[in-house]
Amino acid sequence: MRISRPAIPRALRRATAGVATLAAAGLLATAAPAALAAPSPTLAAPDIPLANVKAHLSQFQSIASANGGNRAHGRPGYKASIDYAKAKLDAAGFTTTVQQFTSSGATGYNLIADWPGGDPNEVLMAGAHLDSVSSGPGINDNGSGSAGVLETALAVSRAQLQPTKHLRFAWWGAEELGLVGSKYYVNNLPSTERSKVSGYLNFDMIGSPNPGYFVYDDDPTIEKTFKDYYAGLNVPTEIETEGDGRSDHASFKNVGIPVGGLFTGASRTKSSAQAQKWGGTAGQAFDRCYHSSCDTTSNINDTALDRNSDAIAHAIWTLGAGTPVPPGDTYENTADVAIPDNGAAVTSSINITGRTGNAPAALKADVDIRHTWRGDVVVDLLAPDGTAYRLKNSSGNDSADNVIATYTVNASSEAANGAWKLRVQDVAAQDTGYINSWKLTF
Repeated sequence: MRISRPAIPRALRRATAGVATLAAAGLLATAAPAALAAPSPTLAAPDIPLANVKAHLSQFQSIASANGGNRAHGRPGYKASIDYAKAKLDAAGFTTTVQQFTSSGATGYNLIADWPGGDPNEVLMAGAHLDSVSSGPGINDNGSGSAGVLETALAVSRAQLQPTKHLRFAWWGAEELGLVGSKYYVNNLPSTERSKVSGYLNFDMIGSPNPGYFVYDDDPTIEKTFKDYYAGLNVPTEIETEGDGRSDHASFKNVGIPVGGLFTGASRTKSSAQAQKWGGTAGQAFDRCYHSSCDTTSNINDTALDRNSDAIAHAIWTLGAGTPVPPGDTYENTADVAIPDNGAAVTSSINITGRTGNAPAALKADVDIRHTWRGDVVVDLLAPDGTAYRLKNSSGNDSADNVIATYTVNASSEAANGAWKLRVQDVAAQDTGYINSWKLTF
């Protein structure tokens, strides 16, 4: 993943208007492709062997160690990484293409692997950047995503999968220099071919040592596919914001291609609430070795790597075949509500009508609260009868800004119809914010 912004002292924080996005000058606008097809219930993805994924990481580590300690663009370690992945894919029956480009005076490479068969007019892509920064071997960033995608592709071959869609896998070069490889691929893809790409799935850092479980919230069907997978594991997820626009999915999103993906966190600090949900260490970065020489094979959380690799396979098997399944009925309130500094709680309401029975056992509440110090904020979901479901506690260790997250509530004992409320309170002084929007998905 590209370098993040530096931490901003509390006294200098200001409310932000939105998540940063990446500008991509010169990209041609095209019509958005048709919506992704979601799951066929008869298809079940295989378990992706963790040992196999880690074996790829060991190879990437060995390549870096033999080539100056890194796998960066323009360095021999990167080309050796491309050659390693290509050899595996060629042997598994993929049609591979190495695409060359030039950046910073050096030759870069993208590796594209197509699985034979499937509808050529409906292409599902999955990708990861393969380059590291020059300061280290880049095993979590992004050997982890590259290895997970590679092993999923090899699992497609082992299963001799025959999906409805055509499957294409990709490993991008020079991401760390500004998404150069993926931009080059998209810019050089004719508009007729772009329109055939029904979705692109991105995996950049999926084995962080102090992991979170973050899901991109770009395309609703892709998002639901990943969230449903994690709900089946009883693992809560949050909306991914740290890398929004900073990884290769942005190259596709900027030309109207539906995107989604997974992320386990980089330099941001894990909050106490996140540590309660996911384990790990509050007050510490998700990846303390982000863009450093210590990003080695010892900088990987096996559980996160295993879960996310399996989730990649689940998405490929699910989105690659079947008939559309709607992501659920969504109700949203986009009216801004100011949150008093160290003051009384405020509420924003969504009135639900026309439903039968009770709310679901996995009621999704997507929250977008803009605030200069999120650790001061307490958030509750209030059912129509006044029952409160705590979504987020305050925490002195939670020093980031904004609360942009998805929470799942077991609301099966609550009547679906009525006025649901988001209640937000700022419990400490010196910071300001507002409810930007929130929504419920039944």
